Amino acid sequence: MLNLSLHAIQFSIEIIATFAFALSGLIAGIKKRMDLVGLFIVSGLSAFGGGTLRDILLDRRPFFWVSHSTWLWGLIGVCLLAMFFMRERHITLTEKAIQIPDALGLGLFTALGTQIALELGMPAIVAALMGMMTAVFGGVLRDICCNEIPKAFSDHQPYAVLAFLGGWVLIGLSELNLPEWLTLFLSASFTTLLRWLAIQFKWQLPSQKGTHKN
Repeated sequence: MLNLSLHAIQFSIEIIATFAFALSGLIAGIKKRMDLVGLFIVSGLSAFGGGTLRDILLDRRPFFWVSHSTWLWGLIGVCLLAMFFMRERHITLTEKAIQIPDALGLGLFTALGTQIALELGMPAIVAALMGMMTAVFGGVLRDICCNEIPKAFSDHQPYAVLAFLGGWVLIGLSELNLPEWLTLFLSASFTTLLRWLAIQFKWQLPSQKGTHKN
């Protein structure tokens, strides 16, 4: 019963995180004036890219989106609705429109990716990296498809760093023998909150200074 409950919690987190990242990809695609195919591809990469990389590196089969293929139909439906609203101009897009679902997805996918790696017996450092990759890589693929340098690499915001820290928070909480659902909730909340604070207060990573000579 405990394992079933934990599986249900992880499944719920994966649904919410996938939807949040799909929404961020959808907004990015609309801002680039993509057609329906472009919106579907960008949304799918945002939603499934990080989890797919995690599953490949951890040798988990089938991939999480293959096990729950109904999510693909949901993604198609969301993209069709987005095309309707875009034509009717019922939505106004801003940079923060992407950041809000992105922050939620970052926290949820960080916690989930780290937890899955720990369950497979991975060392703590590997588990933290798996959490970071799960949370960050979808956004990287989204930006590449939108013909942009990935924001995680270029905007100097502590995006990947926050995900890495969030993974270590989950690892630390796991050592306290807290209920798994509470560990996941606290870790995801910590990372999401840090991301929100980073956006509000415009936290920046140190930039490399120097001159480039040909």
